[in-house]
Formats: sequence, structure tokens, C-alpha cells
Amino acid sequence: MASHRKPRQRPLTGGTARSTARTTAATLALAGAATATAFEGTSHADPQPTPSQVKAEMDRLYEEAGAATDRYNGAKEKADEAQRALDGLRDETARKTDRLNTARSALGSLAATQYRSGTLGAAVQLAMSDDPQEYLDRAALITRAGNRNAADISAVRRGLDEVGKLKEQAAGRLAELRARQGELAGHKAEIEEKLTAAQRLLAKLTAEERAAYEARSAGPAPSAPAPAGPAAQAPPPADGSRAARAVAFAHGAIGKPYVWGATGPGSYDCSGLTQAAWRAAGVSLPRTTYTQINAGRRVSRDALAPGDLVFFYSGVTHVGLYIGNGQMIHAPRPGSTVRVAPVDSMPWAGASRPA
Repeated sequence: MASHRKPRQRPLTGGTARSTARTTAATLALAGAATATAFEGTSHADPQPTPSQVKAEMDRLYEEAGAATDRYNGAKEKADEAQRALDGLRDETARKTDRLNTARSALGSLAATQYRSGTLGAAVQLAMSDDPQEYLDRAALITRAGNRNAADISAVRRGLDEVGKLKEQAAGRLAELRARQGELAGHKAEIEEKLTAAQRLLAKLTAEERAAYEARSAGPAPSAPAPAGPAAQAPPPADGSRAARAVAFAHGAIGKPYVWGATGPGSYDCSGLTQAAWRAAGVSLPRTTYTQINAGRRVSRDALAPGDLVFFYSGVTHVGLYIGNGQMIHAPRPGSTVRVAPVDSMPWAGASRPA
């Protein structure tokens, strides 16, 4: 008769029991480590930056982008100079090479003629001549021609030397140009990196915070009404002076977009705007902010007059055109337009008055 008793369970013994224990312990350890890591990550996560911290970082990035833009402008100015010098050298080389080739061709033709007619010696030609006097006259002419040929040969040799030197100079200018172009590419990449980082930070702000940042950093937009009182926008002076013409030009540029490296007429960066404004007044300014500040007579802040150049930040990386009543016209930064802003909206660095 079959038994209905439940089979007895065999206890885990030996290696099987030890393996199961190890597996259970490892699972518990991993779970505990994961929990600890989660708590640790939560407790040490970087705090979300405040709007004021975001704005401060954006200010820093835009200032650094402005400094890189100035370096770009300086390198571009030198690259343009190198290109003009290279073009001039190439033109001069081509002209002298043409003249040299003409002289060499003439010498070659003369040499061939002399070779064909020079088979008889001078004494034999004199003896066989029907008219000795005619021969002597011709001989004297040939002698003078020979002297002239010697001078022509010397001129050709000088021409060869000159062309060689010009080619060496052109090669040097070409190397300089390529170096400047390399600088331009580096500064351009730096500018774009700073601006991209600033735009990422800007995206973290609310619409209200972005509007507040724009108003603080760039001043009122062109469409905004001018404030009343002593800080109201000053009209361009109408005294016909060079400063008045510069200010009038800047007023005419209000609303045009900022583009780094631009000098007009459709867009400007900060130093491109001031350079164009004073060019309209008949005054030539250098291209960068750090050279424009030394282009005229330095003036103190309390002695500012319309037309003066006003500079900002410790590295002198931004410039505007003073228009009176504590205000300036400037091209603030990428994404903005030429506009009126208070002079005290940025850290003061100095001012100068173009001559």
C-alpha cells in the first residue's frame, strides 16, 4: 500500500548552503549601496543657481566675449594690412617681371643678330670695305651700342635681384597673413563659445527675469519712451561741429543690430559704431576699444561732452558715444541693437575726446 506521508525535505548542506548565503548577502549589500548612493547623490547635488548668479555669470561671459571680439578686430585689422601689402607686392612683382622679360627678349634678339653678323674680324672687315670711312663710322656706332648693351645687361641683372627680393617679401607677408587668419579663427571660436554659454544661461531665466536682465544690461530698447527729467535722451547737438556730426550719425544708427566684427552700415559692434560715427565727422579712429581710448585726449567723467568716447570694464572691452545728460549711444552685445543707455549701466573705465 502506498504511503501518503509527505517526503522529508533534505536540509541544505555543504557548498549549496554556503553559495545561497553568499548570494543573499551580495544582493542585500548591493541594495544597500544603491540606497546609500542615492541618498548621497541627493545630499551632494549642486544647488540650482539663483537668477542673480545666472545674471552675474552671463555678465562675465558677455564681457569675455567682448574682449575676444576686440582681439578678433585687432587681428582682422592686421590681416587686412597684410593682405593689402601682399597684393601691392604681387602687383609690383608682376610689373617688374613684365619689364624684365621685355628687356631679356631684346637682349636675346640683339645677341642673335650679332652672332649671325660677327663671323669676320674687324681688320678683315676694314680691309674688304668699299668705304673705309663708312666702316669706321659704323664701328663707332657698334661700340656705343655695345656700351649700351652692357648697361642693358646690368639693368636686367638688377631687375632679377629686385624681382627676387619682392618675391621674398611677398612670401613673408603671405606667412604673416596666414598667421593672422589663424588668430581670427581662434578668436571667432572663443567668441562663439562664450555666446553659446551665455545663451544657455539665459534660457534658465523666466521671461520676466530675461526682460529685467535686458533692461539692466542694455538700457531701454529703441522703442521705449525716453525718461523724463535730467536723464532724458539728449537731442543731437546742432552746432555743426565734428562732435555734433558724430553724435548725429550715432542717433541715425539706433535700432541697427549688433554683430561682432561689424563696422556698418547695416550692423555694428561697439567700436565699429564709434569708429563709423567719427569717420562721418572726418576723424579716423583705430579699430579696437583698447586703441580708441588712446586716440584722443583723456577727459574725466565730470567733464564729459557730447561726442566723447566712454569706455567700460577693467580690460577696456566696451565703448559708447556720449550724448549728454548722463547717456550714451552704444552697440551692447549680440542679440541686441544700437540704443541709448545710461553711462552708469556698466563699470566705468575712462573717456577720451577725439581730436
